[in-house]
Amino acid sequence: MTAGGRWASALIFCLAGLFIPHASAGDYYQFAEASRDGTGKFYLGREIAQVMGHLGAGWLERPQREQEERTDRLLELLALEPGDVVADLGAGTGYFSLPMAQQVGDQGRVLAVDIQPEMLAIIERRMLSEELYNIDRILATESDPRLLPQKIDLALLVDAYHEFSHPREVMEGVVAALAPGGRVVLVEYRGEDPRVPIKPLHKMTLDQAGREMAAVGLVLDRVHDDLPLQHVMVFRRRDP
Repeated sequence: MTAGGRWASALIFCLAGLFIPHASAGDYYQFAEASRDGTGKFYLGREIAQVMGHLGAGWLERPQREQEERTDRLLELLALEPGDVVADLGAGTGYFSLPMAQQVGDQGRVLAVDIQPEMLAIIERRMLSEELYNIDRILATESDPRLLPQKIDLALLVDAYHEFSHPREVMEGVVAALAPGGRVVLVEYRGEDPRVPIKPLHKMTLDQAGREMAAVGLVLDRVHDDLPLQHVMVFRRRDP
């Protein structure tokens, strides 16, 4: 917020809602009446979706997920190497954290980041059961991923970013945490495709994702669209 907490003076209209300018002009967000699956908080024209809580953990681990989403193919596309340091943002139950820990090996690390301690507890039980000791569990806040600067080779966000209540601040923290040559891999259900059977606020288009990543200094490096339902978008820091 800008000094003195000045109130914005203009009314901003977006989609079908009327934004209420109750924050300062320097803020990134606008607010309106929430839609059915939304929060009423908007970022760059996109309404932020409601969060799926830890009670939905079973859906993340459903047996058919690999076949429906080709999660095995996604892990291949990441092209991780032994010794890599990977941050799994919105790690949930550790669906990706655990296999990535195997891929990076004993010399690598996986940082499983989530704002729900219940999810991190699930990851702890699973990693101990599978004897994987190269996973660090990080309890983040809604606006801070709590990552150390210039430490991570890859940040992975799978079907989570669209629910972040403070996407600008979180991604600023992620960008600051990238090591030289580091990548951000954003995986989201394809918002352009009405055949993808996911609620609209839980999908993203390439255009919207690109604009939001550009706001924190990231540029789109490549897109993999060989998964059945999702874009796999690879971003890197913008050259100085």
